[in-house]
Amino acid sequence: MSKKKKIILFILAALAVLLNVGIIGHKGDLAAKVTMEMTMQGEKKTDVTVFYNLNGSKSFSDQQASTTTYTRKGKKQTIKLTVPSNAMGTRLDLGEKAGTFEIYSIRYTYGNKTQDVDLNAFADGALKKNDIASAAVENGILTIETKKNDPFIITRVGPTELAEAIIPSLERKNLIKNIVFALIFDLMLAVLFKLRHRFATLPRELIESRHLIFQLAKNDFRTRYAGSVLGITWAFVQPVITVLVYWFVFGHLGSGAVVASTGVTYPFVLWLICGLVPWFFFQDVLASGTGALQEYSYLVKKVVFKVSILPVVKEISALFVHLFFIGVMFILYICAGKFPDLYWLQVFYYSFALFIYGLGVSYITCSIVPFFRDLSQIISIIIQVQVWMTPIMWNMDQFGPRMPGWAVTVLKFNPMYYIVCGYRDAMMNKVWFWQRFDLTCYFWIITAVFFGIGVYFFKKLKVHFADVL
Repeated sequence: MSKKKKIILFILAALAVLLNVGIIGHKGDLAAKVTMEMTMQGEKKTDVTVFYNLNGSKSFSDQQASTTTYTRKGKKQTIKLTVPSNAMGTRLDLGEKAGTFEIYSIRYTYGNKTQDVDLNAFADGALKKNDIASAAVENGILTIETKKNDPFIITRVGPTELAEAIIPSLERKNLIKNIVFALIFDLMLAVLFKLRHRFATLPRELIESRHLIFQLAKNDFRTRYAGSVLGITWAFVQPVITVLVYWFVFGHLGSGAVVASTGVTYPFVLWLICGLVPWFFFQDVLASGTGALQEYSYLVKKVVFKVSILPVVKEISALFVHLFFIGVMFILYICAGKFPDLYWLQVFYYSFALFIYGLGVSYITCSIVPFFRDLSQIISIIIQVQVWMTPIMWNMDQFGPRMPGWAVTVLKFNPMYYIVCGYRDAMMNKVWFWQRFDLTCYFWIITAVFFGIGVYFFKKLKVHFADVL
């Protein structure tokens, strides 16, 4: 074995050890979704919401809530809501209609494990100032008479007993999941070592051509709007107009403010721009990167030109506008009285993650489109659909609880979900990216797979590009 090969093998082995130790040793959030079953009877149909918090305080937010509807007016019905197993306090909202409700039982369930709740705890939490006229337990039935405005009951009762019982099973599941993640990363490193000669070519070409890439990217940015009166100003005007339109439609005609997971209220435009800034970049990268070879076909046909740099050129060209809008986003937050902190630095991590993901996808699409021109139109349709499948204009915290569990899971499979939520975690929710452990592992696995497929396709088809363009 050559000395160079030994060094590469040692580096990959050390990286594998570090990844395995970090991933398998990650404790994770030992909390599970627990079903709150409430058997009740009321005079009218009404929406029932349970808010929960994780510290036992009396503050609650819309981000931590579950809603369902009591539909069987005048008849007994068991409704089901969802709370995390580590919830330490709950607030039960009984709609906005005055009436009398009888609650026969409240029970937390997880699999075959259950925890019955003492109804007296809810009776004690029903204060008149909470629009509750009266609340009392007689013969094991909690009878609540509500007023019209906003009746609710606050209690520090949560599924704590149930949580203790299910923690061992959660620890086993967490360990199994971590081992699976570690094995996937080990497999990827093994493939990288086995095919190192194929994969090393692209990074080497990009490093050797870094000055040419940057020069071409600047020229691409300038010439994109050459001949127009406003010139490159159009690169910034269109996204700004789009932000203003969405802000008017969804902010002024819909919700005017968003409450972050920290409990701090943000103007809707600040929440919106955290989703639009990464989306504009990805949209630009995917559209321009797909057509990179066609646009620069005169360079592709030159024998000595390294065509592998063209998707990177288009992405760096789009990066100029992206960095400008990150600056605009920062300024908007400062003008709203939200000042920088260390969490803001994560925006650049998520931008880097988006850059790598977009580059991998671009290598796939630009390799195929010379042979299948319809792909450009398909990409345009995918962009139109994906913008609504990603929680950019709509709030997952608001609509997620109303969706079936499988639908929420499918939406989270979209890698852009991780990026958009990451921008909001950095700017609003104050959550570090490693606290999204599962999503972070999933995103980088998907990104590595896309990048590997893109490099393979590009190298395989590169010899035919000049013939079909």
